[in-house]
Amino acid sequence: MSSSATIAAPAISTEHLTRRFGDLVAVQDVNLRVAPGQFFGFLGPNGAGKSTTIKMLTGLLAPTSGRMQILGVDLAQDSVEVKRQIGVVPEGMALFGRLTGSEYLNFVGRMYGLDRATAAKRAAELLDFMQLVDQPKALVTDYSHGMQKKLALAAAVIHGPKILFLDEPFEGVDAIASNTLKSMLQNMIARGATIFLTSHVLEIVERLCSHVAIIHRGQLVAQGSLEELRAGVEAQAAAALTAPGAPHEAGASAPAPGERLTLEQIFLRIVGGTRRADQELSWLG
Repeated sequence: MSSSATIAAPAISTEHLTRRFGDLVAVQDVNLRVAPGQFFGFLGPNGAGKSTTIKMLTGLLAPTSGRMQILGVDLAQDSVEVKRQIGVVPEGMALFGRLTGSEYLNFVGRMYGLDRATAAKRAAELLDFMQLVDQPKALVTDYSHGMQKKLALAAAVIHGPKILFLDEPFEGVDAIASNTLKSMLQNMIARGATIFLTSHVLEIVERLCSHVAIIHRGQLVAQGSLEELRAGVEAQAAAALTAPGAPHEAGASAPAPGERLTLEQIFLRIVGGTRRADQELSWLG
């Protein structure tokens, strides 16, 4: 493969990616394309298949069918090489609670092949950056939820990954820690890394991500830049309102001239999150 072909290859690509759990189809026929250097948001309602997709992309769960390539490498053919190149903050974080933060980061660094001195240096820098140095002897199990989130992210980047997968990294994190994490992620993008993010905090996704995919009931229903998704939804909204006999839904009015739809509005329209105008809870008035 030529160097130009390697550069042009997607950072993440899937073909007909499917995962079944018995009769339940959690992910169905998903075709994703994420370009190198993109900050990519992967969105969907609860139970849509986001975490299942991330687990497959990171080698934690085998697909029922379909193919995946990470940085041009087939995950089924060389999962170890792929895992050397990626960092992951999974849904449950999966930290070793009986270690201190420093011990944990040094362990992770060594597992990624860093020499002892490099692992120790990066661990110290990350603990300082994440403001986790105040209690050097505290065990990870005694960390607050937000502190554990920061430690999980530190562990995911200690080896300098080319792709970072983040499953709800801002959940339970205070404003100060959130700002620290966002700054770090933006610096990674500036240096050419690719970030694949899932989050229910759509304001953060809109602020950080240049491209978005939306999964609903296991199927990919939208994919593109924020501007492409916005233009498509605005065109559909305008067409729907002019169609004869179109039912009225609360919040379904077309945007005013010059008004930009937010990512939340785009998301709700694509996944059908609007409600009927007469749909209320009677006892709440």
